[in-house]
Amino acid sequence: MNRVLQEIIDILSIERIEENLYRGQNHKTEHVFGGQVLAQAIAAAFRTVKQEHYLHSIHGCFLRAGDWNVPILYEVERIRDGSSFSTRRVVAIQHGRAIFHLDSSWHKQETGLQHALPMPDVPPPEALRGDREAYLEAARERPEVKRFAFRFEAIDSRQVERILLTDEGVHPPTKHTWLRAREPLGDSPEVHLAMLAYMSDLDFMSTSMLPHGRNTMRDAVYGASLDHSLWFHRPFRADEWLLFAKESPNAGGARGFVRGQFFTRDGQLVATAAQECLIRPVGPQAVTETAPQG
Repeated sequence: MNRVLQEIIDILSIERIEENLYRGQNHKTEHVFGGQVLAQAIAAAFRTVKQEHYLHSIHGCFLRAGDWNVPILYEVERIRDGSSFSTRRVVAIQHGRAIFHLDSSWHKQETGLQHALPMPDVPPPEALRGDREAYLEAARERPEVKRFAFRFEAIDSRQVERILLTDEGVHPPTKHTWLRAREPLGDSPEVHLAMLAYMSDLDFMSTSMLPHGRNTMRDAVYGASLDHSLWFHRPFRADEWLLFAKESPNAGGARGFVRGQFFTRDGQLVATAAQECLIRPVGPQAVTETAPQG
């Protein structure tokens, strides 16, 4: 297994300290990646749930910026254990304060009515250029790109629209990306849940910046994830191709809203994600909104 993917898997595989208490490490990248915290919190809850119960939803709130220099503690509260559903609350702690909390619900598999929206009609991943190659090229002129692009050594990411985080243009708030781990991950459900949660935060918030010129706004906007939700609909593997179809239907009040759907290669809708993010204008180029006249 390549070094970067192994490092991510090791980081997502949290350490048990005591009953209902776990410890997670961080990437050394000058900030704590929200997808990492999501994934570690899911892993902590997973360790406390009945094997026959499967994760179907999470709702997390980011409360404070994380400190990548110290580990994160995850305290799990066992809210409920029923015959059909289990509920877990997880609080992530650094320096004695909560930086994130997660509510998760787990459901025993049942049969029932089924329907799902179809997958968007997009080119297959084999027809697209990989993000790893695109960002390696961009890093020749902008070395700071390596701070986030290292993840594409572990995750094969291929964009339909070919809009990089370094792009200066203005685009519609829609993006489609094929994603998968570059190597097999084994069969542990915990690993695949954690990896999908990790990938669900890749280039997600920035979708809300597409209509505003992300690169030109980079120094004029303070951005941060405020919350993140995931719903798991059907079984999946994070080491097989998943299409992440993202759109931002709204931005306003210094907040952007993004939602996305994960589809398997054969068109099955397996998960839905949603996030609200802070996109606060700062400095002399701050954007202002005009209230409607009535």
